[in-house]
Amino acid sequence: MTAPEIRYGQGRRIGEGKEVTEHMAEKVIRVDDMDGSEGADVAKRDFEVLERTFTIDLSDDNYKRLGEILDALAPFIENAAEVKPAGKGRKSRTAKIKGYTNGDVRAWALREDIEVSERGKISDEVYAAFIEAHPDAKPDA
Repeated sequence: MTAPEIRYGQGRRIGEGKEVTEHMAEKVIRVDDMDGSEGADVAKRDFEVLERTFTIDLSDDNYKRLGEILDALAPFIENAAEVKPAGKGRKSRTAKIKGYTNGDVRAWALREDIEVSERGKISDEVYAAFIEAHPDAKPDA
């Protein structure tokens, strides 16, 4: 005769064809993230720095230390200027045609009395006219 199978998991015990629900208790022990201590005063603490919210498990003493550090840091943050991360930089703008630069296209357009901006995007119409006037100009693929 084989013994009935007993499996534990998900709060249930199965055996002898019957399912019995067990009431299980869990005890959560919070550990201070700074010093590893355990205690009834350790709790999840939220704090804000530079408009970003962080959370950490701290005892009352370490939470008090955090507050003191943030208070000491506040005047430095208030008097400092934020440094933005460097951008990727501007791509050099090259003409839509090989063998010529945007400067070449602009100079030609001005000689031909075709309206073209000094900076920024050159219209497709100006490029088309330039290519028509310069058979050696090859549009970029």
